[in-house]
Amino acid sequence: MNKTRLAIFASGTGSNAVNIMDYFQKHPAIEVACVLSNRANAPVLEKAKTRLIKTCVLSNEEAENASILINLTTQFEIDYVILAGYLRLIPAEFILKFNRKIFNIHPSLLPKYGGKGMFGDHVHRAVLQSDEKETGITIHYVDPAFDEGEIIDQFKCDLVENETVESIRLKINSLELAHFPAVIERTILQKQ
Repeated sequence: MNKTRLAIFASGTGSNAVNIMDYFQKHPAIEVACVLSNRANAPVLEKAKTRLIKTCVLSNEEAENASILINLTTQFEIDYVILAGYLRLIPAEFILKFNRKIFNIHPSLLPKYGGKGMFGDHVHRAVLQSDEKETGITIHYVDPAFDEGEIIDQFKCDLVENETVESIRLKINSLELAHFPAVIERTILQKQ
């Protein structure tokens, strides 16, 4: 049986990407085929190489070119794309080719605190300044607008008095590591 092949797009250190790579390392039906980054010095690339996963680096200009992305994913025989800390807008033509096959994770309960420029600590700061009683993560399909794709699942955590950006970041990271790979797995297996 051929495995379903994933490409992970990541721009940074890759805690979510590493978690996904490790989760699917010995999976009977799903494998991570490659990790793509728009930064040649992204630590996630070395982490992929140590796991014997192929890597690819594109310039920001190349990453905006749907034809280049389509050619790469065709070359690697990719079935699904996972955005794990990837900070580039995905070209609309590429999204159409992978309709409902590109997953993203966002560090808030969308539709709150989404959109251009809303990532990482920017989101946590906005949540903190708004005196929210809870926050969480949203796993969603990617569409041409930032953070507006169909929601697949959400996971919440309570916020208490004296939260900081750092304490919220830790709670969100814990939710991401606990849920993102399992939601990817469940969603792909349901479609088969």
